[in-house]
Amino acid sequence: MTPLARPSQRTLRNGGAWGRTPPTAGPSQGGRGPLGAEGCGSTPACAGVDGPKRHGLWPCRGLQGQRTTRSGGAWGRQSGAALLLAMITVALVATLAASALWRQWRGVEIESAERARVQSDWILTGALDWGRLILQGDLNEDMRKNQLVDDLTEPWAVPLAEARLSTFLAAGETSTDVDRDAFLAGQISDLQARLNVMNLTAGSADDQLAALERFSRLFDQLGLPSQELGALQRALARAQQAMTSTPPTGDAPLLPTRFDQLAWLGLSAATLERLRPYLTVLPLLGGRATPVNLNTASATVIQAAIPGLDRALAERLVSLRAQQRFTSVAQAMTALERGKLDSGWAAVSSSFFEIRGRLRLDDVALEEVAVVQRQSDVRGRSVRTLWRARSALTVPPAGQ
Repeated sequence: MTPLARPSQRTLRNGGAWGRTPPTAGPSQGGRGPLGAEGCGSTPACAGVDGPKRHGLWPCRGLQGQRTTRSGGAWGRQSGAALLLAMITVALVATLAASALWRQWRGVEIESAERARVQSDWILTGALDWGRLILQGDLNEDMRKNQLVDDLTEPWAVPLAEARLSTFLAAGETSTDVDRDAFLAGQISDLQARLNVMNLTAGSADDQLAALERFSRLFDQLGLPSQELGALQRALARAQQAMTSTPPTGDAPLLPTRFDQLAWLGLSAATLERLRPYLTVLPLLGGRATPVNLNTASATVIQAAIPGLDRALAERLVSLRAQQRFTSVAQAMTALERGKLDSGWAAVSSSFFEIRGRLRLDDVALEEVAVVQRQSDVRGRSVRTLWRARSALTVPPAGQ
């Protein structure tokens, strides 16, 4: 039997035994393989295949399938990597877009908040100027009449109900030009309708003792503990001494300038809330006690301010002034038809007022409180702001 011809070098260069063009088998192969076997026996696909197509120089169908499977697996892995890269790219672009959108939203929100703050400041400052203008006009009118009297029938005592500012802002414009809802409310209160806590430090030792008796009557009416009043008086004395001379031994509290600061001096939160309608903190004019305006004070304050006055007489005084205001302290004392009363803490005019403004602008609600002093001296008539404070309010939900 003649052996198979050896492949030439050209055949090997073209792919060897597994090349594309198989060499021609010898005539005496008889359909055998390169080893003279009937078949490779490795795969069923080789069975029944003659000559080189079976296994001699052509790859069998099993091996050809294995090569095809290997090529398909590589292509699948490349497709998966491309898909993963695309998904990563999309996620990165989405993240960058979301970050840019958030930055833009944050900038818009900051700009809106700043605009609302500036507009609120402008409106509340205008409300304060409005209150000062009313008080200035009232003072000018009293000076023209040569009669300094303040009572609850004057224009400054009329509160401003909540009004929609957009109604005024839209004057001369179409309704679509003003798309913001702004509401303003205001009120002016007479602070000399309350007892001034600083009266406990005014005058001589006898004057301070008389002031302590007046405050004791107020505490008794309200059912408050006298121990807190004693602590308040001692703390004020230490603070006053620290302000005017060498500080005493130990720590001395600061003199309060606002009512809420009385908590520094030993008053509890419950006591402060109970005293809020009846007490205030005002500077002393000339070192003298601040009098109480009989035309504006409540019966509780009047009873505490005037020794020897009981609750019934205080209520009667309030009802008499509702019929006709008092133009002098002597007129008020005469109307009570009583003997001589200590009216050293009584007056019919006021110098200190509180201006309170409330603003609702969109979903922002603010309240500003300012204490002003109205005075007339050689330099003229003026209304001076002593202090002002602003706080945020809680806006009720829509529909409530």
